[in-house]
Amino acid sequence: MIKTEIYESVLFDTVKRGATEISPDVKKAFEEAIERESYPDAKKGLIATLESMEKSRVLQNPLCVDTGWPIFYFKVGNSCVLEGGFVELENAARRTVERATKMGYLRATMKHPLTGYDPGNNIGMNIPDFTYQFVEGDNIEISYAAKGGGSECFGGTRHRIVAFADGIKGIEKFIIDSFVASARAGAVCPPSVLGVGIGGTANVAANLAKEAACLRTVGSRHPDPMFAKIEEELYGALNSLGIGILGAGGDTSVLAVNVEYAYTHIAGIAVATSTNCMVARRASTRIKADGSVEKMISPMWFGDR
Repeated sequence: MIKTEIYESVLFDTVKRGATEISPDVKKAFEEAIERESYPDAKKGLIATLESMEKSRVLQNPLCVDTGWPIFYFKVGNSCVLEGGFVELENAARRTVERATKMGYLRATMKHPLTGYDPGNNIGMNIPDFTYQFVEGDNIEISYAAKGGGSECFGGTRHRIVAFADGIKGIEKFIIDSFVASARAGAVCPPSVLGVGIGGTANVAANLAKEAACLRTVGSRHPDPMFAKIEEELYGALNSLGIGILGAGGDTSVLAVNVEYAYTHIAGIAVATSTNCMVARRASTRIKADGSVEKMISPMWFGDR
């Protein structure tokens, strides 16, 4: 049995790392973008951003003033036993978010949607958000992702039903149009990690897009060649637009395009986009059945991607 004190400690460490430390794959993508950038001002902007993120890691300060929505993903082994069960796991996550907010790793940004009431601890109805995936084994893998306000509120998340007759070109056109509209004036803080969900109902496509944006390793490719080709085509097309860092111009508008899919109804194809900020804040930790803890480089939410 994994004790409450162990997984609560892991939850806090994971939130803290996600808020203050850039992931290795995102750092590599920044370094590659700096290397190929031909716009002098864009290169300076990318360098300054990477230096700022490195200082955040050293000083243990938030990577961005917007610390986003607190979102947890739990990949749970079918034989995993948690003290207190999943109810206590979620309670521990809420305590962690409140503690991290009080300590300054998270900023109090979660409010009542109508009254604007701010509890000051990022805890409220359906927040934090919890998503579960059940697999074989007896471990639990905890991933924390902070979905930024700009990448959601300013059009970074969109969806449409595309007709089968419009095919892949219709899907790609919607995605490109959506990114152009949301990236105007740097509203979604490009260069972005763009997640795309294809198929399912509107909410299934949106969830897939969000998971693809927040949990796929930057630089990975979909194992299905058809979807890998869409990723490649969109990556090339979006970067050719010259949107650049914060919409000010440059060779890199997206660090990655990650596509995930679900089977769909014959009536049409739900397509959703979810834009993740350039800092792509996330962290993952594995707790084994014996209570030992392992920091993970990648969330591994989609297998080895």
